[in-house]
Amino acid sequence: MGWYWQVWQKYVVFEGRANRPEFWMFQLINGLVEFALWVLTTIAHPLSFLMGLYGLALILPTLALQVRRLHDTNRSGWWILINLVPLVGGIVLFVFDVLPGDWDSNRYGPRPADDPRP
Repeated sequence: MGWYWQVWQKYVVFEGRANRPEFWMFQLINGLVEFALWVLTTIAHPLSFLMGLYGLALILPTLALQVRRLHDTNRSGWWILINLVPLVGGIVLFVFDVLPGDWDSNRYGPRPADDPRP
């Protein structure tokens, strides 16, 4: 859960780098939270506004995390716009997310302190 809260603490921080564990653990926990909200809203339909509120609250931290992840691979945050290209853009962005980050410092800052790599 630490990775998940770390992203929320960096709510609109677009500077620096985010390593793969931070990115993917946030995505995993976020998926579980969204599934739990979906189950809750299926059972109690009047609570369906919770999905919308959670989705709105996720916009900025998710964008910031994606930009920091791109920075970890030494790419500009503007690469996020490739997602606007249908099908191909999402695949390219996914490949960038899967690639390992730079081992040393790059133009976006030093390697994240919590990076598990040696």
